[in-house]
Amino acid sequence: MSATLRIIAVAVLATSVVIVRAADQAAPTASLASIPRAARIATIDIKDFLYAPRTLTIAAGTTVTWRNRDAEPHTVRGADELIRSGALDQDETYSVRFDKPGTYRYGCSIHPQMAGTIVVQ
Repeated sequence: MSATLRIIAVAVLATSVVIVRAADQAAPTASLASIPRAARIATIDIKDFLYAPRTLTIAAGTTVTWRNRDAEPHTVRGADELIRSGALDQDETYSVRFDKPGTYRYGCSIHPQMAGTIVVQ
């Protein structure tokens, strides 16, 4: 191998090592346990007369926000007072923080066929 080819090969190898090391460090990941409780949030879209996702599993301390994407008003109403929105017009939101583990079922008081569930662990 000529000296020029050796220099090019070393340069390519060195560049590859730098790129691989940068890629290893570029995208840190976070588990739910590493996110402070105050920062835990989840979103449920109300669209096409459905809650999406229909069932959501979250950690205790998470705030859930419902956003109405429909042109029709909807509510978010649970069996108790914890989940109790007024009518939400298009693009309006309603939020609840869930601190106690359990299963919370809710629906739309205007459109009774709409239903959803929050599972708090």
